[in-house]
Amino acid sequence: MKPNEPALPSGYPIDRMPSIRRLMMPRDTNALGTIFGGVILSEIDLAAAIEAHKHHPAKIVTVAMDKIEFKQPVFVGDLVSFFTETTRIGRTSITAHVSVWAQRKFGGGTFVHVTEAHVTMVAVDDEFRPTPILRPQ
Repeated sequence: MKPNEPALPSGYPIDRMPSIRRLMMPRDTNALGTIFGGVILSEIDLAAAIEAHKHHPAKIVTVAMDKIEFKQPVFVGDLVSFFTETTRIGRTSITAHVSVWAQRKFGGGTFVHVTEAHVTMVAVDDEFRPTPILRPQ
């Protein structure tokens, strides 16, 4: 750890690269001045798709996202990281766990765990019917 670098909290996935990192901007705020939950949900969906495409290089769609509980608010200037991990691969579906962490003060402050979700994606054909996972080599 470098001098003046904030300590990492227990559970922060320091050994992993996030699928997405995004600096939250004023355009992302809700009426209370914090980051709109829908912005975070959208990024969770994108992060899960990035993870699913590691296993299926063709079309996928989101079919389910489990209960989301926001544990901490996200503010303008927070650097938010979306860490993903595949938890299940079925015949036509892939489930990814997404863990969301915010680093305060434009990436120079403390880390807080914002939320997490399991997202189920389904592989589809051109008519949007489920199709088997291709599993690239």
